Amino acid sequence: MMRRLARRLAWSAFVVWATVTLAFVVSNVLPQDPARMIAGAQARPKDVERVRAQLGLDRPLYVQYTTFLRRLVHVGPALGASRPEAHATCGGAGPLHVDLGTSYQKRKAVVALISDALPRTLFLAATATLLQLVLGVASGTIAAAKRGTVWDRGTVAVTLLGISVPTYMIGILLQWVFADRLRLLPLDGYGRTPLEHVTSVILPATTLGIFGAAWYTRLVRDEMIELLHQDHVRTARAKGAGRLAVVVRHALRNALVPLVTVVALDFGGLLGGAIVTESVFRWPGLGSLGVGAVLDRDGPVILGSVLVTAIVVVVMSLAVDLAYPLLDPRVRAR
Repeated sequence: MMRRLARRLAWSAFVVWATVTLAFVVSNVLPQDPARMIAGAQARPKDVERVRAQLGLDRPLYVQYTTFLRRLVHVGPALGASRPEAHATCGGAGPLHVDLGTSYQKRKAVVALISDALPRTLFLAATATLLQLVLGVASGTIAAAKRGTVWDRGTVAVTLLGISVPTYMIGILLQWVFADRLRLLPLDGYGRTPLEHVTSVILPATTLGIFGAAWYTRLVRDEMIELLHQDHVRTARAKGAGRLAVVVRHALRNALVPLVTVVALDFGGLLGGAIVTESVFRWPGLGSLGVGAVLDRDGPVILGSVLVTAIVVVVMSLAVDLAYPLLDPRVRAR
């Protein structure tokens, strides 16, 4: 088990490195010049060159890449109230520093920008994941248990509709009903108080949850239908197990094994891919930050967003590997 974990950690570190390296190359070969965008369209060539030199963009690409890796994780003085100038853009704990540089456009440390945006996206992603899990697993289980009934056919029709409708349409519809007409929830934004944070996340989380729940419902339903006809389930019925025990204990637990992988990857995708929903609801999260950075050619913010997203996806994938033996005892023997 320890050897397997060590291999997974080494492979995860390689994936993160490869992802960040690819993002670094792509962000530096895009046709737009960040120095020109900062200096302005009417700036003189000398001014553009001066900005390029200040940002270090005049150096060869391999030098920029080496500098980025060297500053990414390094050891320095403990970060406290009196922060040294050389480590003004660093974050971290104790002597271990993380430095993603300074945003070209916002003129702030990228670590600080991501530290502000990441908790909001985590809050949105966790709420949406919980919602789609509850809706998807419950409706998929009931549809499989009542296969061929009106409930089953209705569930399949609703999930098909949920998969087909774009998320921005769902979001706009929810805004129109619950924010504009009924005035029960905020139209957009994040709010300032904890209560406003909770009420503000309901509509964007529901938007993402409806779309995800439709996929989860179909996945759980198909898995449950197959499992309910297997030998161990028939044996449990023959021994007198109740209908609820057969469905939940003997079928649902096995149906959750493939769902765990989907949920983990979806959660990582929500961190970097909930861009449309964050834009519709003006949610100040990591997706909005990354999109703005791409439009502004803000290389440090792009790399920071990609790095955080890659780490979260890798961590979730690793958590899946550790969760499999708990859900499927057959994995323990491998």
